[in-house]
Amino acid sequence: MEKEIQILVVEDDNDINKLLCNIIRKSGYTAQSAYSGTEAMLYIKKREWDMVLLDLMLPGITGEEALLRIREHSSVPVIIISAKGEAQTKVNSLRTGADDYITKPFDIEEVSARIDSLLRRYKQVKSRGQNQVLKHKDICLDLESKIVTVKGSEVVLTAREYEILLLLIQSPNKVFTKANIFQSIWNDDFLGDDNTVSVHISHIRNKLAKINPEEEYIETIWGMGYRLKN
Repeated sequence: MEKEIQILVVEDDNDINKLLCNIIRKSGYTAQSAYSGTEAMLYIKKREWDMVLLDLMLPGITGEEALLRIREHSSVPVIIISAKGEAQTKVNSLRTGADDYITKPFDIEEVSARIDSLLRRYKQVKSRGQNQVLKHKDICLDLESKIVTVKGSEVVLTAREYEILLLLIQSPNKVFTKANIFQSIWNDDFLGDDNTVSVHISHIRNKLAKINPEEEYIETIWGMGYRLKN
């Protein structure tokens, strides 16, 4: 029997929280409500979740702080759903470790589609090539546990970051354009001025560099895209 998908909804507005939970349940998943960042952290400490929908403007622990704390020990997919629509806020959230960002007011069908898309990608990554380990230089990527290590030290990546690194490692000599990566990982059309891919690549580089600053793993091929550096 397939495991039931459990999604934590962290939203202090009661009506929006109920709406998001209804969207989740209509998609066949289980939803749990939290109404503050503090309450959310209690739920997250108690059990593992398959996804977290996270507002930023929360009482108690803010959404930004909650995201930081989650990423200290977990790669659970996180979608930010916030009224903050500024580009810099979105970039900061992606840099901190969010996998997606939806601005309020949102479209119900879009929220449902993004949840399904991210869960589908996450499930594919988990099931792809079990008991296999991919290697590049001193990076080891375990396809079963989804654990990435550099020189034996674990690198905590978000679901999107993991998928991008996996995509690159599976084709180490291929140059991937931003459009290639975006369409492969987000299953959506790429807009030329979207810097989502660049932000995620930067985040991956920074995390790898914290463990081995002397090595460059991902190179930019100017005017083309990205590939692993040999």
